[in-house]
Amino acid sequence: MIDKVSPRPFCGKPSDPLCCISVNKIFDSAKDKDCLEDIKVHFCECFQEIIDRSTAIRCKDVEVINTHISLEPIPFNKGFFQVIIRFFFCVTLECCLCMGKSEFVKGLAVFDKKIILFGSEKNVSVFTSDPKHNSFCPPVKDLKCKTEPTLPTVTVEVADPVCLDVKVKERCHPFGNCCISADAIPDDIREYFDGNFTDDIGSKKVFVTIGMFTIIRMERLVQLVLPACNFCLPEKESTPHGCTDPCSVFGKMPFPFGEFFPYADHPREDPRPGCCGK
Repeated sequence: MIDKVSPRPFCGKPSDPLCCISVNKIFDSAKDKDCLEDIKVHFCECFQEIIDRSTAIRCKDVEVINTHISLEPIPFNKGFFQVIIRFFFCVTLECCLCMGKSEFVKGLAVFDKKIILFGSEKNVSVFTSDPKHNSFCPPVKDLKCKTEPTLPTVTVEVADPVCLDVKVKERCHPFGNCCISADAIPDDIREYFDGNFTDDIGSKKVFVTIGMFTIIRMERLVQLVLPACNFCLPEKESTPHGCTDPCSVFGKMPFPFGEFFPYADHPREDPRPGCCGK
């Protein structure tokens, strides 16, 4: 039987007030540095024509536009979950055409990442009031006859990815990795691009190698008792700048020395053994 938690001071200090808060506790986490080799880039019809006519292609930018995350409990390992994260990358390429012209095209690259994390168990049903539907006759929600275990929450943090390589291959030549077809691209991803994706047109295929840094956390909502001093109240007051002299505002800005001088990653060591050469 769980003992009832009574508010008592921490470290024997009776002056420390206590409060109960509801927060997401991190049960497990992982950091990864992945090199995603030879991922196929999907193009719309208008951009595929530019790819076929290009003489050289280089990558200008890679951006993670969305992720789809799913969880599956692992059998015979209570509390462990397999996390499947599908990353959607927007790849910007510069294509060299005839007469020294260049065109920028955007394509979609997709990669699936799998990881196993511990998220504990919580076999209860959770219901929360909705301030948007605070009425005597609330809208009817979907009823479930079977109570399902409450799944943990997965949070993925991604640094700006780096494009490491670009390869162009003939369409008839099997090469690279592709985990999705053009017909299976979700509608919310298609909205980022102009036109329709297709796999059946064009004579060339583009593959990119991407470097990616990620931190993945598995969390659950828990209630904790913590020491607290007081409520956090803002002390700074907002001041309008509409009538302020722009030159006086500029005059208060510090001189940007860092923009004029290169940053040294490793400061140069003084070769002398002492300050006086001793």
